[in-house]
Amino acid sequence: MIDRSHLESIVREAGRIAHSRWPGAGHALKSWDKTPGSPVSEADLEVDRFLKRELGRLLPSAAWLSEETADDKARTQSGLIWLVDPIDGTRDFVRGRSGWAVSVALVSAGRPLVGMLAAPARGEEWIAVAGQGATLNGETIRASQRTEFSGARVPTHTLPKEDSDLVVVDQPNSIALRIAMVAADQADLVATLRWGYEWDIAAATLIAREAGAEVTDAFGGPLAYNKHDPRDFGLLVCSPAIHAAAVERLAERAKALR
Repeated sequence: MIDRSHLESIVREAGRIAHSRWPGAGHALKSWDKTPGSPVSEADLEVDRFLKRELGRLLPSAAWLSEETADDKARTQSGLIWLVDPIDGTRDFVRGRSGWAVSVALVSAGRPLVGMLAAPARGEEWIAVAGQGATLNGETIRASQRTEFSGARVPTHTLPKEDSDLVVVDQPNSIALRIAMVAADQADLVATLRWGYEWDIAAATLIAREAGAEVTDAFGGPLAYNKHDPRDFGLLVCSPAIHAAAVERLAERAKALR
């Protein structure tokens, strides 16, 4: 197993580097759109380079997949891989909002072993190790245990009319942080109905699962990592007792959108 304290120090430093460029702390920042509506900044690239170098030194045998690095499909031949989003929630980051995090996961044979989120603008550090539980700022967390689907807290800006029985709570731009909110019982349900990338969710879904949440794709199926196509359609993270109701609620919409 890797040196956990060394890993934590690397991710913590990546968070510090990002925070040192964050406009919310008064720093100037260059940013641009990779594609329309998909921003990237010089901080994303700087953090990506730092993590690739330092995580490579920590575990040279592990392959690499990051949002800001060209995908080398040779990674699929490796049993170990780092899945990294140097700044998840770049839209919040470049606007000076706090809803962003550095996301790092180590995946073995398609399953996350270690996951960490560094969210220095929020004063949060989330960590999980498979089979060992999850923590927020060093304190053990337990996921939402809500039993009634109606009234479930969802981190979103608005809800569709058909979901008006749910409750809106604050939504950070980072999907990883929204997942982590379920892990810490700050929300009951996170659901997406679109294609999403492994690097966005690998660390956070381990944190949620280790805290006791149910984690699946939008159809209720299992997630896998280090696939040739590093995407899944939809994500569902919630209290275990409302998972079946959530799958049923989303089923027709998911089929129509896939």
